[in-house]
Amino acid sequence: MEDSPIGLVKWLPAMWLLCNCKNGISSYELARDLGITQKSAWLMLHRIRAAMQSGSFFKLGLSGNPVEVDETFVGGESNNMHKSKRLAKGITAQGSKAGKVIVQGVLERGGKVKAMVVPDRKKKTLQANVNEHVTKGSEVFTDELLSYYGLNKEYVHAVINHAESYVRGRVHTNGMENFWSLLKRGLNGTYIAVEPYHIDRYLDEQVFRYNNRATKENPLNDADRFALAVSQIVGKRLTYAELTGTVGETAF
Repeated sequence: MEDSPIGLVKWLPAMWLLCNCKNGISSYELARDLGITQKSAWLMLHRIRAAMQSGSFFKLGLSGNPVEVDETFVGGESNNMHKSKRLAKGITAQGSKAGKVIVQGVLERGGKVKAMVVPDRKKKTLQANVNEHVTKGSEVFTDELLSYYGLNKEYVHAVINHAESYVRGRVHTNGMENFWSLLKRGLNGTYIAVEPYHIDRYLDEQVFRYNNRATKENPLNDADRFALAVSQIVGKRLTYAELTGTVGETAF
């Protein structure tokens, strides 16, 4: 909010809406609600998403609950794009997954989720994230992707083969599938067109709402989520030039 010509009377409602609208709120809708331009609303939303970043200092699995790990593809169908648009985005391959962003998620049942953009689905990449975010010795459930084989050296690893079934006793990744459904509902239904280099910010938004949802153990309400987001703005700064260019983000 530093040096912003937009007053708190508009910043605070914007934060409330983004924290509590389950599918997010588009910059066009926010602009109409607040009486500002779409460009200003777009910048406001991205600044608020920066405040929603929770960091990666906590580990999943400490409670003893199983941890689900899965990945998904995010983005529009390149086959539906005009050839000139595909080339402008550097998409030369064909197929339903060409040009999409790969996102990996790690979820502790009954607890929190982490999600991050990954460059590929190779074993080295996916297992490095599991090692970083999951407590050693935890139960880890994944699908049959070969990149996860070998996790049993550090974890109690169980695999569900989706070609055969989606649930086998306690072994499934339905929690992660539910999170992907919430994420894509917002991306496809609310935001419509998201550039790949902004995906991580929309992940921060959805992760924040999911991790601060109301549960029996943690009955948070809308005001609690809003207050938490406001408390996290300290020490974070995101300029329009940094958001649209190649300049690194500044934190001070």
